[in-house]
Amino acid sequence: MAARARTQHASADLLTFSLADDSAMMTHILSTHAPDGTFFNITPLIQIMEDIMHRANPNASSQGHQVELDVIVEDGMSNEVNATLELLALTINKVSCEISCKCVEDQHGTTTGILNMLSRYKWDAKAVITLAAFSVNYAEFWLVAQHYTANPFAESVLLLKQLPSVLEHGEALSQCFEAISTLITAMLDLTRHIVGFKEHLDHQYLSTDTPDIGIATNEIPTGVYWTIRSIVACASTLFNLIGMRHKRISMTDEASELSSLAHKISNIKDRLWQQFDLYNHHINKKKHIEAYQTILRIMDTPHLDNVTPLRHLISLKDDLLPLYKNSTKKRVKIDILKKMTVLLLISDLQLPLEELSVLDQKYREARHNPTRAESQFEIVWLAMVPNSKTTQSKDADQIKFEALRNMMPWYCVAHPSLIEPAGIKYIKEVWHFNTKPLLVVMDPQGRIVNTNAFNMMWIWGFQAFPFTSQREESLWQEETWRMELLTDSIEPMIFNWISKERYICLYGGEDIKWIRKFTQTIKDVAHAAGIPLELLYVGKSNPREKVQKNNDIIRDEKLSYVLPDVTHIWYFWVRLESMLHSKLHFGKSFDEDPILREIDVMLSYDSDDQGWAVVCRGSSGWMRRVNCDTLLTSLTNYKEWQDDAQEKGFLPALNDHFEAYRPPLRCSQLILPGNTGNPRRAKSFKGLRQFFKRIISD
Repeated sequence: MAARARTQHASADLLTFSLADDSAMMTHILSTHAPDGTFFNITPLIQIMEDIMHRANPNASSQGHQVELDVIVEDGMSNEVNATLELLALTINKVSCEISCKCVEDQHGTTTGILNMLSRYKWDAKAVITLAAFSVNYAEFWLVAQHYTANPFAESVLLLKQLPSVLEHGEALSQCFEAISTLITAMLDLTRHIVGFKEHLDHQYLSTDTPDIGIATNEIPTGVYWTIRSIVACASTLFNLIGMRHKRISMTDEASELSSLAHKISNIKDRLWQQFDLYNHHINKKKHIEAYQTILRIMDTPHLDNVTPLRHLISLKDDLLPLYKNSTKKRVKIDILKKMTVLLLISDLQLPLEELSVLDQKYREARHNPTRAESQFEIVWLAMVPNSKTTQSKDADQIKFEALRNMMPWYCVAHPSLIEPAGIKYIKEVWHFNTKPLLVVMDPQGRIVNTNAFNMMWIWGFQAFPFTSQREESLWQEETWRMELLTDSIEPMIFNWISKERYICLYGGEDIKWIRKFTQTIKDVAHAAGIPLELLYVGKSNPREKVQKNNDIIRDEKLSYVLPDVTHIWYFWVRLESMLHSKLHFGKSFDEDPILREIDVMLSYDSDDQGWAVVCRGSSGWMRRVNCDTLLTSLTNYKEWQDDAQEKGFLPALNDHFEAYRPPLRCSQLILPGNTGNPRRAKSFKGLRQFFKRIISD
């Protein structure tokens, strides 16, 4: 009856205190707190207590916990732990005595007394010290309870205390011991949260003006109070077992009280965890802002080499070997790029295979002669992969990432997560990455000399090295509108045709009927004029199924040469787009730049399904481009200008015929080419005027 009365008194006390005014409670708790700045590492103590609590469970395996304790010793922490325990041994013993002697009295008063004893310590240390003191009592209880059958000494202690045998009363006590175990687990869990939270509250990015900082400031003392209060309750329950060796045991009330405390402790932990998430978000936000400001400064600061800026783009916190090269299957340090020109290939996982294929070819060609200046570079792929929310999407992204990585002969980040968040922000906001791939050039001193060298790469390949604006301007000054510029190396036979001064006709479009008629007509005219003619079909900028089918028909019917595959067709048109971008980058206008004007008209041909052609002879540098109707009409009427062709030459005579028989401008329908990847579209009356001039000139 006495035990039941004590339990009922404790339960009523718990209810009364739970309903008490929060501010009054906080005032009471805080009045016991007067820390003197004493600091010690309490994390190892928590591990020791967890080991004790775990071993006290007869059904638990101690293997994992023994490993944790072994790690403390192996890591050289044993001296630090011993020093801490030596400092706290007397205090722990005093608190242990306080718990043992007063746990059955007023539990709130006992808790307050312990808080007064520990007033000089920080809140997290108060909880850890009290748990350590209880662990001693708890361990002594279970050492006797578990070993009395095999150890006469333990049996004598059991006899003196008249403790009930766990084996004799296992079922009767199981509910109570289970409640104690659950509460202990909750207390240890909350204590770990408090220790971790205190580290956050001491963080440089948190201050008194941090949102809701007061909530955590109040929640931690409350959590410490209820942890100590729960310890006292557990000790009281164990004390109530004294003298009950041969009595009928029923501790339902004690188990109910302990379960209520465990529920309360868990609620405090949950509230603290919510605040922990909020502060984590706040701290991370502050860190990201600081990191972004740092990377802005780093990128604008001269360096002796490129390692420092690269390290601010690619994380080294958890991985000292962040780069991977598929050709060697090895991971390496960033330092391997030191003093080299680095081309940062930036893309998502939808990197077009055509781009990857052409870049791969140019990369391998440039590496053939390592002694050349343009071979002193490396490419690094930075994969922009958003954080996936589900395991399934993460796995799918990883498969895509590895598939692309294994197709690349250059370096890449070993995993997309190694790209710093601040680096991603910089790439998006400063280099304006969206979804279209970029090729950012960093020189050996870490300076960004080009935020997208793809235009130069597609036009000149590594001949454009080191991809600066000065190099780009210099290359354009050397260029004229000629077949070599237009075709590059899309078909190696072109250079042979040029060297032999053969007539070359590039043509495109989707209408296979027109293609059949055009190729046959121009072949007949070439035969009649006695000129060596080569024909090459280049399709359209978006080589859809129709263009691929045309390729097969042209090849099977031997109408002309075709490009080997759709990648070559894509490359032909992307080079034209790149030329346009490059020219416009230097502020050139269509009126003053003949190359820009020719490129513009070529791209306008691609905006519809009609055929077109460009004709030249060898390396003369003179080319004529024309739309399908004008060209076919002139070829059909070859007899009208064949004498001129014999006298002036085929191309001059053809050009004169175009000019003499240009049909009058008649327009029953005006089609303005849409945005087909071509950035030059009239945005002003001047642009429209130039557009109409091109229609008239054709």
